[in-house]
Amino acid sequence: MTIEIIDESGQALDVKHLAALSRFVMDQMRVHPQAELCIKAVDEATIAELNEQWMEKEGPTDVLAFPMDELRPGLVNEEPEEGVLGDLVLCPTIAAAQGETAGHGTLAEIELLTTHGILHLLGYDHAEPEEHREMFGLQDTLLAQWRAR
Repeated sequence: MTIEIIDESGQALDVKHLAALSRFVMDQMRVHPQAELCIKAVDEATIAELNEQWMEKEGPTDVLAFPMDELRPGLVNEEPEEGVLGDLVLCPTIAAAQGETAGHGTLAEIELLTTHGILHLLGYDHAEPEEHREMFGLQDTLLAQWRAR
């Protein structure tokens, strides 16, 4: 897997940790071993601009996901599709505030947002109650597995 991480946030981002988590989540979701992912960490002004441009929403957000080749999780008995998974844009300062509010800190929030974003890139959504249960249940399972290893 190719995982490119670009840190333009001005924060102290543990790039190796983020790459290891991303690889773990992609492996667990049976994403093709040659798939590509780009994660970009940015400041609040940049993510607010992207949020308005692409999501038509005002203000900064925590994570944006831009799927490329519409890859889906691999099935156990099938070879996964090769391609570009897509791009994630994270805002560490928003993650820090959310992590403090949630009581689990910045790193745990960045892990949550990265996992959440990868699931979005794989076609998961949470607009409907059933989708929400499935996506957040999977997200919780992946994070628990990651932290237990």
